[in-house]
Amino acid sequence: MHTIALGAFTVTRIEEMLTPGFDPGFLFPAYDEAILTRNPELAEPNFLDPASKRLMSSMHSWLIRTDRHVILVDTGCGNHKERHTPGFERFHMLDKPYLRNLAAAGVQPEDVTLVINTHLHIDHVGWNTQLVDGRWVPTFPNARYIYGAQEFKHWRSPEGGLIGMPGNGPVMEDSVLPVWEAGQVELIEDGDRILDGLSVELAPGHTAGQMFVRLESDRHAAYFTGDCLHQPMQVARPDWNSRFCEDQAQAMATRRRLLDHAADRGALVFPAHFGAPHTGFVRRTAETFRFEPLAA
Repeated sequence: MHTIALGAFTVTRIEEMLTPGFDPGFLFPAYDEAILTRNPELAEPNFLDPASKRLMSSMHSWLIRTDRHVILVDTGCGNHKERHTPGFERFHMLDKPYLRNLAAAGVQPEDVTLVINTHLHIDHVGWNTQLVDGRWVPTFPNARYIYGAQEFKHWRSPEGGLIGMPGNGPVMEDSVLPVWEAGQVELIEDGDRILDGLSVELAPGHTAGQMFVRLESDRHAAYFTGDCLHQPMQVARPDWNSRFCEDQAQAMATRRRLLDHAADRGALVFPAHFGAPHTGFVRRTAETFRFEPLAA
């Protein structure tokens, strides 16, 4: 379990699962397989499963620690949750060792002080709750959960996210609202500082209120990207949106802004779903960008 030191912070990946996910032509409607010729590293087994030809897809949390805080960015899919939405069957009634993996990093659920959900999709909020005596209760009893105010409103509004993605309704019921009802949620806005060196920036497009998390400490910078980026292919092709992006033009503009920031700042990017090594740098090329995985 690799831990990265960034000034006053350390970052560790807590795996839920790492499996082949979507076919690239399904996930990216604009997909052109010529990208694998131009960027052969994207066809390596850590990014593209050689047997199924599906994109490797990681579900994980980023564990950020300081001398005072234990923080999780996104919480995967969760166990024992009914997920019948077509395309997401691999998330149905999971029984994954996520909490054991967290314990292996030296963290028990009661140690967590902050949970940050970049957005409120099925694969980013699942471990917010767990099933106890037939009820969904917060997994991290002492944590403050951070939701974007715009994102929370978007999914609760009759004219909001459930119009386009009704399958996220059960996610709200079992993984989002129980934490709100327990009084553990803090709603935050674009630019809010969570603590010294950690802030959020509105990153709309994939969802109306998605945020990415910015870390700055000493000379170090990092971005926890949520679903601004699903796969390394989108670094080379920032014009490729996933089919799950709500506002296609806005998602593209947000992605380009993030890539510009990361390349200019020399920041590490910590995406939510990239295959191993799961993190790296964004480098400019003559025409676009390339993803440079972090050396082991």
